[in-house]
Amino acid sequence: MLTVDFSRFPLAPGDRVLDLGCGAGRHAFECYRRGAQVVALDRNADEIREVAKWFAAMKEAGEAPEGATATAMEGDALALPFPDESFDVVIISEVMEHIPDDKGVLAEMVRVLKPGGRIAVTVPRYGPEKVCWALSDAYHEVEGGHIRIYRADELLEKIREAGLKPYGTHHAHALHSPYWWLKCAFGVDNDKALPVRAYHKLLVWDIMKKPLATRVAEQALNPLIGKSFVAYATKPHLPRPAGTGADAT
Repeated sequence: MLTVDFSRFPLAPGDRVLDLGCGAGRHAFECYRRGAQVVALDRNADEIREVAKWFAAMKEAGEAPEGATATAMEGDALALPFPDESFDVVIISEVMEHIPDDKGVLAEMVRVLKPGGRIAVTVPRYGPEKVCWALSDAYHEVEGGHIRIYRADELLEKIREAGLKPYGTHHAHALHSPYWWLKCAFGVDNDKALPVRAYHKLLVWDIMKKPLATRVAEQALNPLIGKSFVAYATKPHLPRPAGTGADAT
């Protein structure tokens, strides 16, 4: 289940991609399939081991084109172990709401992104997230849980302040908002409640079968109750200093 829309965020074969806070690796795997040179980074060592296993399985199964590479590594989003301007693309999906120093994370992403490079940021959307917080303290008051809810204009302003230029936004996963509202209402750790189990079966069916009816429904509902807010931005090229370049004498 991808949150980033790669029709709005195109990748070219050979692009060097950082999936920051990769979690289980869903976006990293898609970038690998598209021929990128992928680095999946997360602070959770267990998840990184699983992502590395899946990368190896994908390579063995021939799921990635020739020239694509994939590395999974443990690391700190506030101190990325890469030189300046290392990546063509950076993805950070459902991560920034967990990190106290979100401006520091944005600064690190901008540092390692090449001029002209692209970044995708996804966070829980304000409205659906407020409902979850209102229904359940346990949803967010846990170690490593969500510490803030972003308004769209607030996130875009932080992206601009970091030196990036936003070029597009959208919402995603409308069908998942009611599921989390049910989870919060019946208890976030209570997977046995009948409404939760029934809705979960619907989501699994939707993900596996991708029927037209639910695709159309989600598309229509995304602007209203999409669970995630997605923003895309570029890192501008710096103007050349006077007296340099082809016209210099």
